[in-house]
Amino acid sequence: MRFDEIIGNEKTKEELKRSLEEDKVSHSYMFIGIEGIGKQLIAKAFAQMILCTNETEKGCDKCKSCIEFQSQNHPDFLYIEPDGNSIKIEQIRYLQRKIQEKPIISNKKVYIVNDADKMTKEAQNCLLKTLEEPPEYSIIILIGSNENAFLNTIKSRCMKLTFQPIAPEEIKQYMEKTYGMNNINENMLEAFQGSIGKAIALKDKKEEYENIEKMIEKLDKTDMTELIGLGSALYQSKEEINDILEYMNIVLLKMTKENVKYANCIDIVENTKKRLHQNANYDMCIDNMIFNMWEEVN
Repeated sequence: MRFDEIIGNEKTKEELKRSLEEDKVSHSYMFIGIEGIGKQLIAKAFAQMILCTNETEKGCDKCKSCIEFQSQNHPDFLYIEPDGNSIKIEQIRYLQRKIQEKPIISNKKVYIVNDADKMTKEAQNCLLKTLEEPPEYSIIILIGSNENAFLNTIKSRCMKLTFQPIAPEEIKQYMEKTYGMNNINENMLEAFQGSIGKAIALKDKKEEYENIEKMIEKLDKTDMTELIGLGSALYQSKEEINDILEYMNIVLLKMTKENVKYANCIDIVENTKKRLHQNANYDMCIDNMIFNMWEEVN
């Protein structure tokens, strides 16, 4: 995938492209930003450009290096991601062994560590040795959403690039063009939080979210039976409940601007979050939330 096929973060893409043109590519990068805004796509596109052997068009898609890269079989490229919940020291030791081998097809070798903020402390300390004295042909790209999870010694040895959320209008156009997702309202766009990844994850939940919105709008207009029916997604989506509760707060905040009586409902949602984190009975938490919100506005 080329840079021009990736939405958003134009300045970052231009900076990376210029560093390649001016032969000023850093030995180590840290790509920081929320999930789903293209960090991984841009890292891979940049890696292909670095490894490309075409002198006039980097990332040409035609040379042996690009073909091997796209087939995920490039001997000078290594992609590491968490093994379970973390990136372990054994994975970093494997990187260190591979990085000592000289390039085979390209003049460089590129190593991407995705979700690098999930490296254990031991893994980070192990990687530090390589970042301090990297082979001249190596480029390491660390991708993460939580900068605070990295040791200061790691951060000080990487060029940090901060990725920005994608503009709502760009997300809207992308979702309409790619997935035929039309009539996306402002509340859903806000729920995407500037993340294409989140928009894709929620694209099949549009009807459920619209029913949640209707439930909130009818809090002071109907009885509990109808409210529970409209809020059925709350009971059926245990795995995505945090996203749904966040969406409820987005809707409630806008309604509070028109009528202050909805302000306390936000506190009720936040209290529900806390109770769920404390492993309280799930259905009972949802029942209490809907009832307490209904009681608050009536």
